[in-house]
Amino acid sequence: MESGAATRGKKTRAKGGQSPVNQGKVRSGTTEVDTAALNRLMTALVSMRDGNFRKRLTVSGDGVMAEIAAVFNEVADRNLHLTGELSRVRRMVGREGKLTERLETGACEGSWATAIDNGNALVDDLVRPVSEVGRVLSAVAEGDLSPRMELRTQVPDGNSQPLRGEFLKVGRTVNNLVDGGGGG
Repeated sequence: MESGAATRGKKTRAKGGQSPVNQGKVRSGTTEVDTAALNRLMTALVSMRDGNFRKRLTVSGDGVMAEIAAVFNEVADRNLHLTGELSRVRRMVGREGKLTERLETGACEGSWATAIDNGNALVDDLVRPVSEVGRVLSAVAEGDLSPRMELRTQVPDGNSQPLRGEFLKVGRTVNNLVDGGGGG
């Protein structure tokens, strides 16, 4: 049941988590599952719990274990995608200074999509004040002392809220410097 690469196809699972073959059908009765298959599943689950999202289960046949393997592989794929996107955006924004870079959603919905949206909102919240400091300092470098750093930030719903914490401290310091107060 294990393999080094995902063996599921797009046709293995339908939206909503039910296989195309059994979609809408209720299972009843007893399903026989061999101990070796359960042990492979347990090993893969432990690997996933411990952060190894590269472990895959082989999807073979059309029984319940094949469906479980397909779902396991999809969860692993989504976890791997999320961690890969976080690493990519960290590198692009944090190290390469590409402040417009954001996480790509991929094939996700529900809490997976919420996690991507929240990651992008976090980047937005961090980039906004940095961009504002850059705007003011660029103007000052060109001799224009009129711009000031906005001490409010735009939130996704279109409203604004005051800067807080370190962002407020930086904003006040930049404005004080521009106003000729010497930064204190």
